[in-house]
Amino acid sequence: MVGQLDPHRLLPTDEKTRGIATALYETVKDLPIISPHGHTDPRWYAENEAFPDPAQLFIVPDHYVFRMLCSQGHSLESLGVPRIDGGWTETDGRKIWRIFAENYHLFRATPSRMWLDHSFEHVFGWTKRLSAETADEAYDHIADCLNRPEFRPRALFDRFNIEAIATTEAALDDLKWHRIIRDSDWNGNVVTAYRPDSVIDPEFEGFAANIVQLGVITGEDTSTWTGYLAAHRKRRTYFKEFGATSSDHGHATARTEDLPQPEAAKLFQKALAGECSAEEADIFRGHMLTEMARMSLDDGLVLQIHPGSYRNHSGPIIKGFGRDKGFDIPTRTDYVRALKPLLDAVGMEPSLTIILFTLDETAYARELAPLAGAYPALKLGPAWWFYDSPEGMRRFREMTTETAGFYNTVGFNDDTRAFCSIPARHDVARRVDCAYLATLVATGRLAEDEAYEVAHDLSYRLAKQAYRL
Repeated sequence: MVGQLDPHRLLPTDEKTRGIATALYETVKDLPIISPHGHTDPRWYAENEAFPDPAQLFIVPDHYVFRMLCSQGHSLESLGVPRIDGGWTETDGRKIWRIFAENYHLFRATPSRMWLDHSFEHVFGWTKRLSAETADEAYDHIADCLNRPEFRPRALFDRFNIEAIATTEAALDDLKWHRIIRDSDWNGNVVTAYRPDSVIDPEFEGFAANIVQLGVITGEDTSTWTGYLAAHRKRRTYFKEFGATSSDHGHATARTEDLPQPEAAKLFQKALAGECSAEEADIFRGHMLTEMARMSLDDGLVLQIHPGSYRNHSGPIIKGFGRDKGFDIPTRTDYVRALKPLLDAVGMEPSLTIILFTLDETAYARELAPLAGAYPALKLGPAWWFYDSPEGMRRFREMTTETAGFYNTVGFNDDTRAFCSIPARHDVARRVDCAYLATLVATGRLAEDEAYEVAHDLSYRLAKQAYRL
């Protein structure tokens, strides 16, 4: 099979360094995948039903794809994205696919193009370039594959060599799909992660009602501060029963606070009453990060902080389609001052793992690497979201290694809803890291035998260790 992908993609161009990078890559390219945080649907693995059609697999759930098409004037309705009000959206997968194929040139040189081409070629054996002319042929080819048992979710999970994958569920989720997975005879390691934003953020829609529901499902009186904290502890324990090793927090800022308990309780009552100002809501979110960190000291969950996104920037889109529809935009983020209350409280605890992500690359060398290079509790998450790209990954290594080293980072994390892109994303990360390590070897900054060890650590061991999988 002659494919479209260059076998030397992302590796250095000079012969000496490319040779080192290629040798390194050969030792890690087939390592098992550790996917410690992401957004694939646990229902896929629970029911193990065939994916409906190529559009439902590649376009409708993937905001990387449909946001690009939207930016060129294609409505989300035409791309099959469901409306909140149940209004019309396109349901004909072939029509959605044709729009995608006719506009495939929009993805030139983007990470999405690399992931898509990798998925088409390595997962489905489609080696032609997608275009208006090949749209129907490609659709039929992939649709035929999806009808076969070897393309069901569990079979692909095994084929992708996924050793462990974490999905992400809200605090109020009943985890029924994880229960089905656990009770099945399949041995795929699919775990959950605790995402409590809806019951931590006073500005989250339905916050007060969510708190009531939290009390109902835990049997705690969540109208009180002590009952509210006890309810969180119970939910975290429940999530751990389904394999959770981490909590995840998607706050607008990295702000943390460590309020006296009476002051926190008073602020909680204002949040319940819907009387918090924007500043007070941010203070409450910040305090709850410190509370979550203290709970992590007790129950061992890794604390992930994903700040710096102005989420759901488009009013019409969130009103019509809901959250997470491609309109989350990076913002500037301060970490040094924002994290100080949390770090004063628990930052020196070696048994605690707090993984910091960022959408503000200017903070890498100035703030994040020096912080992680000093505090035992801190680790740096990989280049994330808009910077989950070859250039973003390279910049991450260049700006953090000199201060934090490799071992205050946690390897790679694909953080995706797009199932078939998982092996593609890990392949990109492994190539980029091997290229970076090869440059260090070629310029006399790293011994070659050490580079082989670091390549393995970045590709596999660090993620497994950090997330306790």
